[in-house]
Amino acid sequence: MITVTENFRKIQDLLTETIREAGRPSGSVQLVAVSKTHPAAAVREAVAAGQRHFGENFVQEGLAKMQEVGGNDLVWHFIGHLQSNKTRAVAEHFRWVHTVDRLKTARRLSEQRPYYAGELNVCIQVNLDEEAGKSGVAPDRVLSLAGSLATLPRLRLRGLMCIPALREGFDAQRDPFRRLRLLAESLAAAGLAIDTLSMGMTADFRAAIYEGSTMVRLGTALFGART
Repeated sequence: MITVTENFRKIQDLLTETIREAGRPSGSVQLVAVSKTHPAAAVREAVAAGQRHFGENFVQEGLAKMQEVGGNDLVWHFIGHLQSNKTRAVAEHFRWVHTVDRLKTARRLSEQRPYYAGELNVCIQVNLDEEAGKSGVAPDRVLSLAGSLATLPRLRLRGLMCIPALREGFDAQRDPFRRLRLLAESLAAAGLAIDTLSMGMTADFRAAIYEGSTMVRLGTALFGART
């Protein structure tokens, strides 16, 4: 039976190889282990193997795992759709939010972030393919939202995030990630200090790294199929 520890080692080797092939600096891509639906025991095994960044899609599940796993050195990322009635819990307990797509949500996070917790790192989720029913702001509205978000206290705008539609083939997978990178470059040209591209999951993380991803969100590759 393949263990989380073995998967973690394989992933680290794959990331190192892909980063080198893409001509990127060593250590330029952060692995966020997506632990949703997986038990705290699996998270603890990943921690023991050396993983420190974890992503959760559901607030209550994430809070429960934080309490069970412990570890002040762990960094928890909220990567799911954020409902208005859940912003306080996220603002108080997570270090990153990848899925901001409305100014109202950002304002609530800003107001509810405890002063002692430091700045909350946030990314704007972009609906690159403008898919109906999928969260994320349209590409032509990103600059306006980013400008407003960057002025809010206790938040730090770090960059952009996307979950593009599934594509077959390496070149086809690169296309949406290239568009997100170019969008991020336009924000930087407008004077916004951003440094993060959260893009790439188990099926397409290699294409994302080739297009400049700084955070890949991998769940199945590390923990196996979701229950």
